[in-house]
Amino acid sequence: MSVSGPAAAANGSAEDVLAVAWEKLPAQYRMPEHAPSMAEAQRFCRELAESHYENFHVATWFLPRRLRPHFQSIYAYCRISDDLGDEVGNPQQSLALLDFWNGELDACYRGIARHPVFVALAETIRVCNIPKEPFAALLVAFRQDQTVARYRTMEDLFGYCRNSANPVGHLVLYACGYREPGLFTLSDFTCTALQLANFWQDVRDDDRSRNRIYLPLADMERFGVTEQQIHDQRFTAEFRNLMEYEVEFAQKLFAQGLPLLGRVDRELAVDLQLFSSGGQEILRAIASQNYNVLRSRPVISKPRKAALLLRAFAAKLTARQAA
Repeated sequence: MSVSGPAAAANGSAEDVLAVAWEKLPAQYRMPEHAPSMAEAQRFCRELAESHYENFHVATWFLPRRLRPHFQSIYAYCRISDDLGDEVGNPQQSLALLDFWNGELDACYRGIARHPVFVALAETIRVCNIPKEPFAALLVAFRQDQTVARYRTMEDLFGYCRNSANPVGHLVLYACGYREPGLFTLSDFTCTALQLANFWQDVRDDDRSRNRIYLPLADMERFGVTEQQIHDQRFTAEFRNLMEYEVEFAQKLFAQGLPLLGRVDRELAVDLQLFSSGGQEILRAIASQNYNVLRSRPVISKPRKAALLLRAFAAKLTARQAA
């Protein structure tokens, strides 16, 4: 792949757009000249997972050893896919990268993977018998982020979550050997709730950094909140009431997903409970600062994170002893 610099990208050729886009991302993301060995590919995914997301690294402690490489390859795919969409800063270049990545996903399912993520993912797909749809759906969502920055209704936002969040839950269930449709439905409630919790947590940053507002416009109008008010970070009683409503809505979704914990094995239930609890803690953090997410980003305190992890660790030990 030739690199011709920013001026070449302006000429619009697909190859040059891609070349400039890759330069904006970590060098290890790029396509190698030769496919790595399986051990090298799995090490790439493990290091990427452990360096990017400390909560994922901690969660892997609780996984059975046989599942760790599969979760790491899935995470690496999701991480790079997300970065292709959000870390380039140019929609045309991001769309070109996502199209390229989708082509590599197709190649992976044809058995000709070359990128370390897809070499490792091919083994996960084979062992866990995972269909292509959830992987492809994530790319649909990341493409949508390049062209859609507002959602009229909550149902419209649900449509986005069906591609951006719910496939992750499906991948977890597939990797753990579950295929029952009812479990995927319950997982969707939890994953959508997690996505909404993250949106409500990042209202200020999404607007300032990406010009995106995920609060449904119809809800904003109902409560008397304007886009300009969010741009100006002007906290009012109307905005507080809107956020209280959205937080309660997400809490109800978490409650709808809870039955999933009783329908999977106890070890997986502990992992799912950990992530669900983390999302609910975000909602509590929003409420604890009087729903003013325009002033500062709500975060879970370190003591609270530690308490969640200790509780999960104790539950995991109990589950393994009972097995």
